Amino acid sequence: MAAPYLTIVIPVYNEEAIIGSAAAELCQGLDARGWDYEVIFAENGSRDATPQLLEQMCAQNPRLRWFHSEQPNYGAALKAGILKARGTYVVCDEIDLCDLTFYDAALPRLERGEADMVVGSKAAKGASDQRPIIRRVATRVHNRLLWVTLGFKGTDTHGLKAFRREALLPVIAKCVVDMDVFASEFVIRAWREGLNVMEIPIQLHEKRQPSIHLFKRVPNVLKNLGKLFYVIRIRGT
Repeated sequence: MAAPYLTIVIPVYNEEAIIGSAAAELCQGLDARGWDYEVIFAENGSRDATPQLLEQMCAQNPRLRWFHSEQPNYGAALKAGILKARGTYVVCDEIDLCDLTFYDAALPRLERGEADMVVGSKAAKGASDQRPIIRRVATRVHNRLLWVTLGFKGTDTHGLKAFRREALLPVIAKCVVDMDVFASEFVIRAWREGLNVMEIPIQLHEKRQPSIHLFKRVPNVLKNLGKLFYVIRIRGT
């Protein structure tokens, strides 16, 4: 089977309320653009009807694939999904976003060789972030921690990303953390490896509240940031 032009990887956890409508809307937009694509749903630890719905959806649409991981772990699921991707280009998306305007802006930049990775930034100049203020503040605090501990000079690492698969596979192989911080490590390692990482502003309008409460994420975020600091800054790997 020939590799598709594009793979979209979407981690999902307890998304029975929106997964059907979000996937249908995404596929409709992708079909309208005439792209050869596949969508991989990286389901991790769901306790609702998400797995059953994914099974039905993928049986009805050969462009859709899914896999199950027993434990809820966004980073591990995202990494596994990227490794399963076959497309020339890969977009890491969120089920509550699926904003095709990002695809329209990012993919031409990759095709023209202007970037190896394009990050959709919620905090860059020109972005519009409609999330609650506590989550907007958390993004900036997290980014500040990355700047202080790892010298990262961008404005965002979590959320929408598009990249050339072959260029970024060696970076994926070096990533050591999981949970939410994997997304940050992926971007930071690409930047540290000298790849061309470009940020573009996005208009962020989520379709539902986060499936995991913000403050429940904090201990794992701090633990993984500490591990990342040790691995990169102390061990130099």
